[in-house]
Amino acid sequence: MWWARRRSKSDAEKAESAEEAAAAEATAAAATHVSPHRNAYILMGLAGGAVTAFGIAAIGGIFAPVFFALVLTICVHPLRIALEKRGVPRGLATGSVITAVTLLLIAFGYAVLVAFTQFAELLPQFKDQIIAWGQAAANWLSSIGINADELHDIASTFDPSSLIGFLGGLIGGLTGWISLLVIIFTMLLLMAMDAGFVPTLLQQLYPVRPLVAVSLVSYGSNVRRYMVVTTVLGLAQGVINWIALLIIGVPGAFIWGLLAFVCSFIPNIGYFIAIVPPIIFGALVGGWPTVIAVIVVYGVINGVIQSVIQPRVVGKAVSLSQTITFFSVLFWAVVVGPVGAILAIPLTLLVRLLLVDTNPSMSWVRPMLGELDETKAVMADFDAQAKAERKARRAVTRAASKNEAPAA
Repeated sequence: MWWARRRSKSDAEKAESAEEAAAAEATAAAATHVSPHRNAYILMGLAGGAVTAFGIAAIGGIFAPVFFALVLTICVHPLRIALEKRGVPRGLATGSVITAVTLLLIAFGYAVLVAFTQFAELLPQFKDQIIAWGQAAANWLSSIGINADELHDIASTFDPSSLIGFLGGLIGGLTGWISLLVIIFTMLLLMAMDAGFVPTLLQQLYPVRPLVAVSLVSYGSNVRRYMVVTTVLGLAQGVINWIALLIIGVPGAFIWGLLAFVCSFIPNIGYFIAIVPPIIFGALVGGWPTVIAVIVVYGVINGVIQSVIQPRVVGKAVSLSQTITFFSVLFWAVVVGPVGAILAIPLTLLVRLLLVDTNPSMSWVRPMLGELDETKAVMADFDAQAKAERKARRAVTRAASKNEAPAA
C-alpha cells in the first residue's frame, strides 16, 4: 500500500541520516584525537634535524665526495645492467662502469683546468678597464651621497695576480683536490663492486619491506633521470652559450660556457650566477649593447631549456615545490658547501625517502612537498565550478535587465 511505501522510504532516510551522523562523529573524533606529547615530538624532531645538519656539516669534507660518488654510481648503473644482460661478466661490467665514470671526470677536470688557465690569461688584459670601472662606480656612489672611499682604495690598488691567487686558493680550499679525488675514486670503486648485489638485495627486501624496496628503486630512478637530463641539457646550454658569446664578442666565452654548464645543476639561482661574469666582461668590451645582447641570449636559452624542455623530460622525477627547491639549495650550500648547491635535489630527495616515502603514515605530506597532481585536479574542478557560477550569474543579470527594459 502507499502508506507502507511511504513508511519504508522514511525508514531508509532515517537509516541514511544515522549513517551520516555516525560518519561525522567518527571524523570529528579522529580530528580531535591528538597525542598529548605532540609538541614534545615536534621539538624532538626539530632538535634531531638540527643535530643531524650540524653533524653533516662537521664531516662535510667527507660526506660531499661520498654522496657525489653515490650519485655517479646511480647514474651509470644502467650501463652495468645493459652489459650484464648482453652476457658480459660481472667483473668486466664493473670495470667498464668505473672506466666510464673516470673518463667523464677526467674530461671535466681538463675542461676546468683549461678554463682556469684562460681566466688567468684574460684577467690582466682588462686590469686598466676594471680599475676605471671601479673608480666610475665609486664616483657615482659619491654623487648620490654614499661614502665610497674604500671602493676608491680597492679600485686603485687592484692587482689581477692577487685575484688569481685568491681564486686558486679558494678552489683548493673548497675541494681539497687530492683528498677529494682519492675519496671519490675509492668510493666509486667500492660502490661499483657493491652495486652488483643491489638487484638481488632488493628482491630479498621486497617480501619483508615492500614499501622500502619500492621507494629505493624510485629514488634511484628519479635521481638518475634528474642528473642525466640536467647534465645533457646543461651541456647543450653551455655549448650554445659558448657559441653565442663568441658571436657577440665577449672575452672568455669558453669559461662562461663551462660556468653555465656547472650552474645548470643549481636550481633557480644558477642562471643568475652564470650570467654575471659575461655581463661584466661584455660591458668592458662593448658597453650597453653587448650587455643587453648577453641578457637576451641567456634569457632565451635559459627559458627554453630550463623552463620548457627540462620539466617535460624530467616529469615527476622531482616532485618538489619551487619553494622547497630554492630553500634546499640554500640549506645544503650552507651545510655541505658549494657542492651541496649542485647536489641539492638528490640530497633533498634522500631526506624525503627517509622521512616520507618509506613511512606509510606520512603519505599526507606528499602534496605539501610538491606532488600536486590530485591538487591540480581539485583546483581544476573548483575553477570549472566557479566559471559555471559566474556564467549563471551573468545570465540572471542579463535576463533581469531585459525584463526591466520594457517596464521602463
